[in-house]
Amino acid sequence: MNDDLRKATHSSSKNFIRPHGVGLRGLTAPRGSEQFEGRFGRMFRTLPAAEHTDDDLKALAAEKAMTAEFEAQQTPETEPDNEENVDGEKIHISAGYTYFGQFVDHDLTFDPASSLQKQNDPDGLVDFRTPRFDLDCVYGRGPDDQPYLYDGPVRMLLGDKLDVNPGGTQAFDLPRSRNGRALIGDPRNDENSIVSQFQGIMLRFHNRVAALLGSDASFAEVQQTVRWHYQWAVLHDFLPTIAGGNVVKDILPHLDNGKSIREDKPQLFFFHWRDAPFMPLEFSVAAYRFGHSMVRPIYRLNRKPPTQPESRILIFAKPPQPSLAGFRPLDKDRTIEWDLFFPIRKKAPVVGKERLQPAYKIDSSLVNPLGNLPPEVASNPAILAERNLLRGKSFGLPSGQSVARYMGRTPLTEDQLKVGKAPDDKTNKRLVDISPKFEDNAPLWYYILAEAQHEHGGRHLGTVGGRIVAEVIIGLIAGDNFSYLAQDPTWRPDPQLCRDGKNFHIADLIVAATST
Repeated sequence: MNDDLRKATHSSSKNFIRPHGVGLRGLTAPRGSEQFEGRFGRMFRTLPAAEHTDDDLKALAAEKAMTAEFEAQQTPETEPDNEENVDGEKIHISAGYTYFGQFVDHDLTFDPASSLQKQNDPDGLVDFRTPRFDLDCVYGRGPDDQPYLYDGPVRMLLGDKLDVNPGGTQAFDLPRSRNGRALIGDPRNDENSIVSQFQGIMLRFHNRVAALLGSDASFAEVQQTVRWHYQWAVLHDFLPTIAGGNVVKDILPHLDNGKSIREDKPQLFFFHWRDAPFMPLEFSVAAYRFGHSMVRPIYRLNRKPPTQPESRILIFAKPPQPSLAGFRPLDKDRTIEWDLFFPIRKKAPVVGKERLQPAYKIDSSLVNPLGNLPPEVASNPAILAERNLLRGKSFGLPSGQSVARYMGRTPLTEDQLKVGKAPDDKTNKRLVDISPKFEDNAPLWYYILAEAQHEHGGRHLGTVGGRIVAEVIIGLIAGDNFSYLAQDPTWRPDPQLCRDGKNFHIADLIVAATST
């Protein structure tokens, strides 16, 4: 247990299709919440809101190093398949974790009507997603209320069959209406070709579990089994990958000492609730947006003979150039071979067309396409960094330094808070050089990115960001009365769904789903 932390604690209509990153609904009201908690709340309730001007935040978002201007002319033909040409990412997070993280976000939070321009108050927020890892983005309201999502009383409905890819697995589109919109629990999971196909993987995994449990199994039994495997993958794979294994074991000491979670309870120093876990704004508006810095401008989806050079596709592109834009039937050339996104193979090459693609490092830089979002993805402002920074101000988030101190940590110095790609070198401009008003006053979202960049070279989140993300994810699962940690903490994944018979990661989920 960390002594510093211990000390700190004692001290489908178009109008309803909201892309990823769009804000949460609030009312014109004071920034502070008078209630202890609702569906949304605050982890650091006593910390004052950071004072920033819109002009300073826009200047930070417009900084060339943050919007990665050097990639503006990058095309599928020029984007390299050579590890050394993308910052020597010898140790990296695989590209698929970026979009699994997006899927998790959609599972936890959803609000179909928001106004960034209003001052938002947690008391006025409505989270249309339960703040639990319960896959309501997959199951919707269930087979009785939304039977059109289901193939009978137990199985999920799949979309059209597509070509068998060179890896030998059949690909499926999502089920769709006549206008091409996906018939799924959360329309945002169709916003790009990667997250939409992971939604399809979850549908197929449900059906794989249904087949494994047999014809006598009820929908509730299959659903619980799927949810618990998903929760396990989040706790044992996704979270250690993006936050670091040490912080996970610090919060869940029973994972390391062999005791029961009933004996050695979770060490949640900062995420507390009275009746039921809520969604902390410091998580949803700042810390969990770390994934924006991991997005690549271009991805190789498969090994098929391509209709465009190298079978690599831009995340955004002007028609008729192909892109990963969603909300439409899946093109056969965009079917994913998942071993290019997750560590499914025992040993994948680090260069060439067969490589396991890395995510970009967690740093204070976003790829160029995210600096000019197309109209179908986001309205004004079209710069994703600007949207994140202004949203943090609108919700009255504290500064990164004040959160670090609250956690009992020494904040990063002004010389350590830089803007640009990892590694942190002399070419990156300091935050205070953009505006002196940022001195000891870094926006929380930016601080978490810069911290990961400085502490770990962008390989995973740092002290503040990792603790926020890990405590919230663990707290939401541990505090859910229907999770496996609450109902059966000795539960283990089904060996038949594990490639090695005992460990269950996201890659195992994918392999199990595509084995039918």
